[in-house]
Amino acid sequence: MTRIVKIETTPFAGQKPGTSGLRKKVKTFREPHYLENFVQSIFNAVENMEGATLILGGDGRYYNRDAVQIILRMAAANGVARVVVGQGGLLSTPAASCLIRKQKAKGGIILSASHNPGGPDEDFGIKYNSDNGGPAPEVITNAIYAESQSIREYRTLDTADIELSEIAELSLGGMAVEIVDPVKEYRKLMKRLFNFKKIKKLFKSGFRLRFDAMHAITGPYAQDILERKLGAPKGTVINAEPLEDFGGHHPDPNPVHARALFDVMFAPGAPDMGAASDGDGDRNIVLGRGIYVAPSDSLAVLAANAHLAPGYENGLAGVARSMPTSCAVDRVAAEVGMPCFETPTGWKFFGNLLDAGKATLCGEESAGTGSDHVREKDGLWAVLLWLNILAERQESIQEIMHAHWRTYGRNFYSRHDYEAVDSAAAEALMTALRAKLVTLPGQSVEGETVASADDFTYTDPVDGSVSNNQGVRILFESGARVVFRLSGTGTDGATLRVYLERYVADPEEFETETQVALERIIGAADQIAGIFQHTGRKEPDVIS
Repeated sequence: MTRIVKIETTPFAGQKPGTSGLRKKVKTFREPHYLENFVQSIFNAVENMEGATLILGGDGRYYNRDAVQIILRMAAANGVARVVVGQGGLLSTPAASCLIRKQKAKGGIILSASHNPGGPDEDFGIKYNSDNGGPAPEVITNAIYAESQSIREYRTLDTADIELSEIAELSLGGMAVEIVDPVKEYRKLMKRLFNFKKIKKLFKSGFRLRFDAMHAITGPYAQDILERKLGAPKGTVINAEPLEDFGGHHPDPNPVHARALFDVMFAPGAPDMGAASDGDGDRNIVLGRGIYVAPSDSLAVLAANAHLAPGYENGLAGVARSMPTSCAVDRVAAEVGMPCFETPTGWKFFGNLLDAGKATLCGEESAGTGSDHVREKDGLWAVLLWLNILAERQESIQEIMHAHWRTYGRNFYSRHDYEAVDSAAAEALMTALRAKLVTLPGQSVEGETVASADDFTYTDPVDGSVSNNQGVRILFESGARVVFRLSGTGTDGATLRVYLERYVADPEEFETETQVALERIIGAADQIAGIFQHTGRKEPDVIS
């Protein structure tokens, strides 16, 4: 029976306008009506939900199973005709995007806080993806936010939880619930894109891979595809079982939180390739024996070599990168004469380009790479594309990287994260920085002369929408640059991200350690923004 629950508390104050999802501590989501408020706001804001098909699943973190049951009951009470849910309530973010597109669904509700920690005292998240499989555009997310500010009731069913552990077709209050293998359709898609026979031959030749799933959602996908279908030795995928608390670790594939993988790859007898993915399976890192492939470099190498995989053998329509991502891929695009788009951070900005056929390959510096096969970044896909390239070129990752730099030059690049900064202090830093943009050009800072400074504004080439204040850019006359942004991916305080880049054409400089190569730019960034004065931080929490 449908039950209408009245909300007598103050309006919901979670997600900010323009953001694609909601991330808070588990204890916040467990407050009375909190999750239900946001879910009902989705049903109220998105048109034509009655009679629709929805995709539902998440990364398996703590509270995932409870949230799935709540959403199923609410979907039935709101007239949704059919929900396709991953077995056990599990779906990686790229697999959810795949299913939305395959099923021609109205959209999907994805449960994840991405690369944030999980557990009873940690983070949870929820977002709505549109019918193209990608994060909902701002017109929808803003409508959801507006609903959440005034909502006073939600609809649900008085029913018991349904069993999600077995593949089945069930009914809940007249709504069809189809529990599906979370890997099957995703595997089929990967098989169409990549030459599985050649990758299988690569593993048969003795090629060794170490894939760290970080006890997150990619584990079952990586075991199924890499070990069972491609013949990688059993044990290639480590930390493969998704755990509610990710084994007590932080499922973020970067040099700090994936330190154990880095130690293996830089030790004697290292495997040929190391890789990892994050909490919901949309990010990746790639390492070779004794070399770390920075995400921006990875995007550039994939763009230069994508034609070696069957799914991209006819070439790329174009490439796109987020503004803070290094300009390495721009050089590849210029060389072959294809378009290269610079967008704000956030995968939703790539969606329009992909849907319009303007871009095929997209990437963000925060270890996110993807293509037009889905409308999300995709960690395992990136690893498979690398494997396909390695199988075709028969060179090591180190050899491929050095050949790439000899052709295009090297963009030394790093991101410095100052985490859990007091929000007021972080905002004050950005306000003061924006106030001095007009006066910066021409100034010499740490031996670098500022050529230009602005707050990035993006005009979408497809729909003409304008996004302002997307990050402060400082370009130096040497070609180096620094970008400052506040990130919205945390749940405590603010994260100040400082992106540092310097281009080098001389091969004799390619082997310089990255932080050494960027030393002057790091000093200039601190002096320009007054990081220590505003935050009290002498050094970043994470360098990647």
